[in-house]
Amino acid sequence: MKRSPAFLLATVAGIGMAVAVANAQRFGVVIKYNVRVPMRDGDILRADVYSPDAPGTFPVLLTRTPYNKDGGENMGVAYRGAELGFIMVNQDVRGRYASAGEWYPFKHEMEDGYDTVEWCARLPHSDGKVGMWGGSYDGATQLFAAVADPPHLAGIFPMCTTSNFFKDWTYQGGALTEWFDESWTSELASNTLLRFSMLNTNPLDYIRVMPLKDYAALNIPARPGLSETIAPYFADWLKHSTYDAYWKQWAFDKDYSRIRVPVYSMGGWYDLFLGGTLANYEGIKAHGGTRAARDGSRLLIIPGGHAGWHRRVGDIDFGSGSNVDYFGVMLRWYAWLLKGVHNGVGNEKPVRYFVMGKRAWALADTWPPPEARPETFYLHSGGKANTALGDGVLGTSPSSHEAPDQFVYDPSDPIPTIGGKLCCDARHLEPGARDQRPDEARRDVLVYSTPVFTRDFNVTGPVKLTLYASSSAVDTDFIATLVDVDPDGFARNVTDGIVRARYRNSLEKPKLILPGHVYKFTIDLWATSNVFLAGHRLRIDVSSSNFPRFDRNLNTAESPESGARWVKATNTVYHDSGHPSALVLTVPSH
Repeated sequence: MKRSPAFLLATVAGIGMAVAVANAQRFGVVIKYNVRVPMRDGDILRADVYSPDAPGTFPVLLTRTPYNKDGGENMGVAYRGAELGFIMVNQDVRGRYASAGEWYPFKHEMEDGYDTVEWCARLPHSDGKVGMWGGSYDGATQLFAAVADPPHLAGIFPMCTTSNFFKDWTYQGGALTEWFDESWTSELASNTLLRFSMLNTNPLDYIRVMPLKDYAALNIPARPGLSETIAPYFADWLKHSTYDAYWKQWAFDKDYSRIRVPVYSMGGWYDLFLGGTLANYEGIKAHGGTRAARDGSRLLIIPGGHAGWHRRVGDIDFGSGSNVDYFGVMLRWYAWLLKGVHNGVGNEKPVRYFVMGKRAWALADTWPPPEARPETFYLHSGGKANTALGDGVLGTSPSSHEAPDQFVYDPSDPIPTIGGKLCCDARHLEPGARDQRPDEARRDVLVYSTPVFTRDFNVTGPVKLTLYASSSAVDTDFIATLVDVDPDGFARNVTDGIVRARYRNSLEKPKLILPGHVYKFTIDLWATSNVFLAGHRLRIDVSSSNFPRFDRNLNTAESPESGARWVKATNTVYHDSGHPSALVLTVPSH
């Protein structure tokens, strides 16, 4: 079927970064829908194929998605790519929409990815070179295929995706990423159930269900009379609450040496998979299986990602210059990589990232930028750092003796999530940059701030908080949020992290804490690039809950799957000569 050039292009209009291929030839487009793609086990997956209406051979660009290959964005990008001389293939993964088989996240993607790439290489008019593209789960399907190493795969373009399904997808710091797990699973379960009946759920109706295994929307049988639910994988995620063999079989970060093709990783500062994006780039650069993978990989970081794909991310408009035509970036890179087009890509620095605060783009040869250095800010107070009106201070020198700070964490009254790295239901819980002052007014939040900056202060790179703390409970959480406070008091969350006490030393072998004993906790806030402008303050908020982004720690050592009983915990943060709690930032040297 032929379509006019105006068909379905509204969703992918190019804005922001220049990505056009000068004098690129434009082709008419022929589309074949629901083409059979046989897998090695006999199941048939379905794909739509968009081809240039011209003689000759062309490289193939493939996306594999559980979100419906017929979605407007996928169709628009496919049409745009075919116009520019690529054969574009959009495929529903196994068990989703038009494709047959069982839907279970991660389970079949390595083999199915391999088989589909090789099928693409044999398409009429294919030149045998296959690239892949897509974001979120569609990014993960690319990494699975790259690890499987099909002979005709030539590159991948994963956007905002994971490096490890335990460490930054289903859990983080040992805590269940409850809002993502429940909202994402509910969304996908809708299609599974539509094969038999109907489902319409609002995750906010179920976030306080205890125990978590009773999450109502996911306990509906797939078919009447069957015990298996429409989302058995969610129950499996709860059962496997440590980093065990279930998770290790799907971990990309242990298999970077098996990736042999160039990888263009894209992420966002407010994206819930930022940690995975950065880990993938750094891991492949260091350990990729070929020189092409190590030297040819690239990194692009936009402001938002899943929290916002354009200039506004939450309450903040980062300006028109922050907009990125990321599909144009992808097509331009593949024009250079697969077609040999001299479009300048080969002369560009491999790392490009948006600097918040300054609202500008920066380039680098590596991530973190090679000139970056650590700078330490120590926590100080007179023992009354509770709320933004308390006496918590960040300073560049450690203290010799100070009273600790203390708060009571009550799982029945958790600190509500305000923005941040959220997905996948913005209607009910808004993501991105939000004013943290409502949470900072609570006495179960400790607040430590610098004096007002007299000159701009650039933080670009990893962010970690070393926290010396104790609890009256046998397990609890510690959460840290980096905040940029403007002269009017607006307190914008920049990045955050969490550690569940039992996982302080190992995600594989949890160990409970002794009540009253002081432990050293390291909270990984991943990374950022943010200029704290003159007149602003830098702040770190410390608490024990961020709900429903993370599940509530019940302070009782019960598992996320079956826990339903909680107790209050009195949590204490120390900052003296023997317990130098400190925020470690990365600061460019110029």
